[in-house]
Amino acid sequence: MSEKYYVACDLGAESGRVILGNVTDGKLVLEELHRFPNSAARIQGSLRWNVLGIFEELKKGLRKVADRNVLVSSLSVDSWGVDYVLFNQNQPMLSLPYQYRDSRTEGTYEPAIKKAGREKIFNETGIQFMSINTLYHMIADVQENSDVLEVADQFLTIADYLNYLFSGVASNEVSLASTTQMYNPTTGNWSDELIREFSLPAKLFPPIVPSGTRLGPLTDELRSETGLQNVDVVATCSHDTGAAVAAVPAEAGDDWAYLSSGTWSLIGVELPQPLINEKARTENFTNEAGFGGTTRFLKNIVGLWLLQESRRSWIRQGQEYGYAELNQLADEAEPFRSLVDPNNAAFMSPSDMPTAIVDFCQKTGQPAPETPGQFTRCILESLSLLYGQTLDTLEGLTDRKITKLHIVGGGSQSTLLNQFAANATGRTVMAGPVEATAVGNVLIQAVALGDLDSLGSIRELVRKSFPIETYHPDSSAQWQEARQRFQQFESMT
Repeated sequence: MSEKYYVACDLGAESGRVILGNVTDGKLVLEELHRFPNSAARIQGSLRWNVLGIFEELKKGLRKVADRNVLVSSLSVDSWGVDYVLFNQNQPMLSLPYQYRDSRTEGTYEPAIKKAGREKIFNETGIQFMSINTLYHMIADVQENSDVLEVADQFLTIADYLNYLFSGVASNEVSLASTTQMYNPTTGNWSDELIREFSLPAKLFPPIVPSGTRLGPLTDELRSETGLQNVDVVATCSHDTGAAVAAVPAEAGDDWAYLSSGTWSLIGVELPQPLINEKARTENFTNEAGFGGTTRFLKNIVGLWLLQESRRSWIRQGQEYGYAELNQLADEAEPFRSLVDPNNAAFMSPSDMPTAIVDFCQKTGQPAPETPGQFTRCILESLSLLYGQTLDTLEGLTDRKITKLHIVGGGSQSTLLNQFAANATGRTVMAGPVEATAVGNVLIQAVALGDLDSLGSIRELVRKSFPIETYHPDSSAQWQEARQRFQQFESMT
């Protein structure tokens, strides 16, 4: 196994990376060979992804891999969920794919729920209600882009579309399919009921494959362009969170939860089967497919998006702050000066995030943040309090006692946020690995190729390979008071 290399093409809302991985001396070693910025573009009032630009950047990364002259066995792409590309046999892309925050679902989300009813949609899919979900974008296409749908053969979610460009095999891997709110986890297929209910073109829905499926070899065109030979394309967990959760270094047992911390915060537990009932629907939890037939029972809540967007605002004003510097400034700022509800609709897609935070504080009778350090502390404390509230609800829904929270992903680099999370939740926080998505991507490839044998072996290897930092809770009176303040935001819309 030490002679084999695997390539993870890991796409996020801020950047994409091409990462080379192999197992040496019983430990996984990752090396980032190519990184590029990624963001949506505003075009004629819409928000779109430049997917072909992403494809070109991935090919640049693969050429750097080929230059290493090592034995590359496979590659796989993972990405965020929900968004999709329409194509047909003659045209590889019929329109630029919409970004999930595009406002077009404002006209489809509530009418769709009113038409079918929350109970029916949730019973069919087990997915939490969010206006960004694929279902409401697909309904918008039916209403506004029927000419495009008429000539389309299929849709594919973003990572699966790029795997298709690499392999020539068009299929939707189950972890990404499950994010669409059009997949039925009970039948293991697309929801015929919702397809009929909303008159969605059935011809568009691709075959669904399990996590860890070998799609086929790199196409002749891509072999020529990249210089890579004898490389298989694998559909690992195409959903980045699915890959990240596979890499959570948890021991056996059910006393732990995970938090995949990035632009979004995805917090939940791993279950052997979906949990679809009235309580789960009322609390707006979701059932997404995980590796090895598991269910990721979780809630998708806003994450470091608030800080990312605030940082972009400060950069536009000529103030260039790195995340490490912002964390240091936050550490020096006054505790609990201001709190916000990160899930409030005002923070979904504001024109200026700091202004939205100031407005919220003024409406709730709090002093507004004035400095980058105060803004950052407000965001990190508020996120931590939301984590605690969500974990408490999760315990009630699953009848589990959660004593440990594994934080993985980019957000796990913030020692301040990790300690805040421990304090706010009252649980021991175990942070790392940072590159959990890439780790999961690579190691699921290893399972697909027969080099590892199970989800358990993946997690054992992760524990051996990466340092895990532990944070113990300090539930002071200040945190208790902050929890009470935070609960008052629940009634706000």
